[in-house]
Amino acid sequence: MDQDQIQPVFTTGRRRLLGAAAGVATGCALAMPHIARAAAPIRIGLLQAKEGSIAVQAEYLQRGTFLALEQMNNQLLGQPAEIVWVDEPSAQGAAQNALQLIQQNNVVALLGGSLSSNALAEEAVAGQHKIPFMINNAAAEEITGAKCNPYTFRLQPPVPVQAAAMLPYLQSIGKRWYFLTSAYAFGQDIAASFKTLLKGIGGTVVGDDSVPMGSSDFSSYILKIREAKPDLVIGGLTSADLSNFLKQWKQFGLADKIPFTEIAVGDTDLWAVGKENVAGTYTTLWYYKDPNNSPSDKAFAAAFQKKYGKPAADKAWMGWYSAKIMFEAINKAGSTDPDAIVHALQNWQEQDGGITVHFDKWNNQLVHRFLVVGVKKNIPDDYDYFDVLRSIPDSDAAAQKAFGTAADSACHMTPL
Repeated sequence: MDQDQIQPVFTTGRRRLLGAAAGVATGCALAMPHIARAAAPIRIGLLQAKEGSIAVQAEYLQRGTFLALEQMNNQLLGQPAEIVWVDEPSAQGAAQNALQLIQQNNVVALLGGSLSSNALAEEAVAGQHKIPFMINNAAAEEITGAKCNPYTFRLQPPVPVQAAAMLPYLQSIGKRWYFLTSAYAFGQDIAASFKTLLKGIGGTVVGDDSVPMGSSDFSSYILKIREAKPDLVIGGLTSADLSNFLKQWKQFGLADKIPFTEIAVGDTDLWAVGKENVAGTYTTLWYYKDPNNSPSDKAFAAAFQKKYGKPAADKAWMGWYSAKIMFEAINKAGSTDPDAIVHALQNWQEQDGGITVHFDKWNNQLVHRFLVVGVKKNIPDDYDYFDVLRSIPDSDAAAQKAFGTAADSACHMTPL
């Protein structure tokens, strides 16, 4: 954690001295009424990785988050507001940093969760200390499932929802699948979800490798895949790991021979591969060239392009949209009281793409549309990689079917 972003913890003796000094200062202020005391800013904590395999995605997440506050003139409730951004060095480190944001920086809400493992640890802290927390990236099912709590909200659709959206495309390719997934919550969630779907269509698992995070050499796995000759490879690799795999996949000459798919992919993961090497079918929450983007989304994309001189990645939008919702809820609550903010979030909604975007009150999962995309055959530049194949769900009835009901979930929400 950056030390300059965390307030020092004072000893009791020093607190007394500071308290006495504050009393003198107060007396002076009363004697000189023309001197106004500046109000302390409303602080929002941002937990986003600053290093490691997810750091590039996290950079776009934080850029979108800061842009959301800038568009509100850096104010909430008519007062100055600021974002305190700290690292997620590990799940344990992320939990410790979340606690310091709450106890030392006095944040009124938290945003973040670059990886599912980090988000789960942060979620536990937010629930224990009753601080509203918006997870802007992690997709593991248990976040709004078995580990849910009333103070934690999530933007990304859970893995099973996105996996089911891919099934119509995948089963038409073939039913002999090879699994190559990261050895952490998100990757294993992908493996479990797609295996369940494969079983339902009478398919066969022809290979199943769990890959350590931070892997750079995938040659041994690619040789096994080539030997198995699957109809399809189901990926569950994170960020830089995915980029490394796709480059080597192309080098082995398999990109045009065996289809590859993954859900919840980030634009930056594929940009890093280069347009000569990228291939596959994916789900993503947002694409800057989606013709069905809302007016506010288009305005965000224009603002990001103007500020950074490049198109907005999906993660930039995810950071922006999560923060936008949180900030609107705080203003709607008219207070920094945690329960008031939670109530405002649970009642927040807007229209987009034919559905009512909202949080399901039984698990605090945001219900909204997402995209199935395929890599263009002829990529025109360094950013415009996708053809939008499908936008789902496209109605409130379809949304309920896709995201499920309380009866389908392992979430048992406790009262505030």
